[in-house]
Amino acid sequence: MTTRPTVPETGRPDRRLLGVELLIVLGLSLGASGISALISFAGSLTEPVRLGQQVATLNGSRAPGRPWLDLVWQLYSIARGLMPVVLVGYLLVREGVTLRVLGFDLREKLRDLGRGAGVAAAIGGSGLVLYLVSQAAGFNLTVAPSGLPDVWWRVPVLVLSAWQNAILEEVVVLGYLLRRLGQQGWSWPAVVVASSVLRGSYHLYQGVGGLVGNMVMGAVFCLLYRRWGRVMPLVAAHALIDTVAFVGYALLAGHVSWLPTP
Repeated sequence: MTTRPTVPETGRPDRRLLGVELLIVLGLSLGASGISALISFAGSLTEPVRLGQQVATLNGSRAPGRPWLDLVWQLYSIARGLMPVVLVGYLLVREGVTLRVLGFDLREKLRDLGRGAGVAAAIGGSGLVLYLVSQAAGFNLTVAPSGLPDVWWRVPVLVLSAWQNAILEEVVVLGYLLRRLGQQGWSWPAVVVASSVLRGSYHLYQGVGGLVGNMVMGAVFCLLYRRWGRVMPLVAAHALIDTVAFVGYALLAGHVSWLPTP
């Protein structure tokens, strides 16, 4: 007589387990990035040169002088960066739902893209102004969104990197975090503060401007997510902002006087 294996129950666990789950997800993704950014910023503050003269490279070469190996490393990094999203999707399935509960799907493609484009236009320009002012004032490092070689795959990789950032951040820091904190019984203002501070924390390696700008962006995104009930418009907005920043820098760096470069 054989014994059938026990199938673990699915569904919503208790609050304590939800809290542990949340800490694990953040510890494997953007929470760890926040700690890393804090350490990096502390290192920058103790450098003998001011922040504005230091450089933070966002998409650097992984194998200088070896473009094909570099491409493989870039694609590997992008795929690995999406694994926390896969983990969140799995955990939601264990809860009895899917990523669709966060509005992460393609059911409203055109509306999501239109909303995202509008948000990107409103936030992107103000974010650029804040960066230029804070960098000139010495509160921010010089951010180099692209350090990739001028090869055929540079722009496609930068676009993929922008979408990877957007999917990871908005699914984890917006949709998943807000859902779990709500299930923990947090008030709405506390949820907004937590999400915004977390978003700002992992951009601190860029300097004070990166921290403040992304905290403001996080608060706006929380309000829009609550209104629309979908994470996809914010994914689109974030991806468009990063795509313009990454590709624009790659094309304009050294050709315009107003753009700070290393």
